[in-house]
Formats: sequence, structure tokens, C-alpha cells
Amino acid sequence: MTSEEEPERISLKWGSLKSWHTKSEAAQAALKRYFDSGPVMMSAMAQRDTPEQKEALYALIDAIDGEIWLDWDGKQVSKEEAKEYIRNYGAK
Repeated sequence: MTSEEEPERISLKWGSLKSWHTKSEAAQAALKRYFDSGPVMMSAMAQRDTPEQKEALYALIDAIDGEIWLDWDGKQVSKEEAKEYIRNYGAK
């Protein structure tokens, strides 16, 4: 399967974006916004998203036409579950 044939997907870990494969213009625009909105660490564990980056992640989640994974839990989640994960990560 070539990367063009692969479905869109994102993976979240440590309350942030870990990996992605996007094709749509909306998803790619949200990714650009994410990277333009603050520093991005090479490790999801070290990443501390700004409020603007979190908003960009919500836009990416809305734009993605494919799977959304919580990497640490090893499970696929809905768009609303993914947003809730980002919104509440570390709040306990």
C-alpha cells in the first residue's frame, strides 16, 4: 500500500500529537497551524501544547477522515473522545 492509498490517521500520546498521516487540505492546514502556533518537541512526552496548538489539534481532529488512536491505550477513539482526551490530559 502506498502512502497515497493509506487512510488518514492521527495518534495521540501524552495529551498531544504523536504521529499523523493526512491528505485533505483541511487536515494539512490544521497541522500547519499547529506547528506555527508554538514550539514543537521531538518527543510527545516533552511537548507542552499552547492553547493555540490545542485549538489546532481540535481542528485537525475535526478534519481527519480516518482513524484517531490513543497510543498509550492502544485504542481507536471517536473525535469527541479525542478532544476530551486533549482537553483533560493531566487534569486529574
